[in-house]
Amino acid sequence: MKYDTMLCGLIRKNRLAEDIFDFTVEAGKLAEAACPGQFAHIYVPGKTLRRPISICEIDRDHKTLRFVFQVRGEGTRLLSQAEPGDRLDILAPLGRGFDLGGTGRKAVFVGGGIGVPPLLEAAKPFGENAAVLAGFRSGNAVILKEDFERAGNRVMIATDDGSSGHHGLVTDLLAGLACDVIFACGPTPMLKAVCRAAKERGVPCQVSLEQRMACGVGACLGCAVRLRRETGEEYYGHVCKDGPVFDAAQVVWED
Repeated sequence: MKYDTMLCGLIRKNRLAEDIFDFTVEAGKLAEAACPGQFAHIYVPGKTLRRPISICEIDRDHKTLRFVFQVRGEGTRLLSQAEPGDRLDILAPLGRGFDLGGTGRKAVFVGGGIGVPPLLEAAKPFGENAAVLAGFRSGNAVILKEDFERAGNRVMIATDDGSSGHHGLVTDLLAGLACDVIFACGPTPMLKAVCRAAKERGVPCQVSLEQRMACGVGACLGCAVRLRRETGEEYYGHVCKDGPVFDAAQVVWED
């Protein structure tokens, strides 16, 4: 895993929803090394631990990284207060991202809530060969729909309250949708349902796990996850180092 630290200038900041912020930073060599599905650890002054934030977009031409994150605690609240011109201390790129393989395949991307942003950079190369299924609490929480559409992706929305798109679970949208490969990121119940659907169809599936992290590089062992080898033997890996993206067949889901 090749990563480094860098002071990155914040050049764009937007508020996409009530508690969701969109940052673009000048990232130099970090942008050159990053891959879809990886994440960064961002230092927040006054906090001991960095905050893990998924990489949403990578612009290697302009050497920028884009992060879309939700305020979930004091650390991300403080991070959301940064303004253009500020410099962020970023450790990146971290973890194992998506293995996109041939982008000529029919791909389905399934995201739930703040699990949607990590899918954007992965879906873009597939263009019209990708269907993006994005689930949110309500229409007010829908983010990045236009970004996926600009990449040529077909976007289908589901909301818990029915205020936008399909009224129900985002996994409902998988019904009758043909594909060669599935990529997913979101809450555990959603990922379990996606993996079950992929197994029933006999198509490969990669999932990005949301796990609490501390060090971000596999040293503290805090983000352990149960995995399965090809032999069937179970063992514990770590989301920050061995993931966050895993082949669905590797993951042992808790009952």
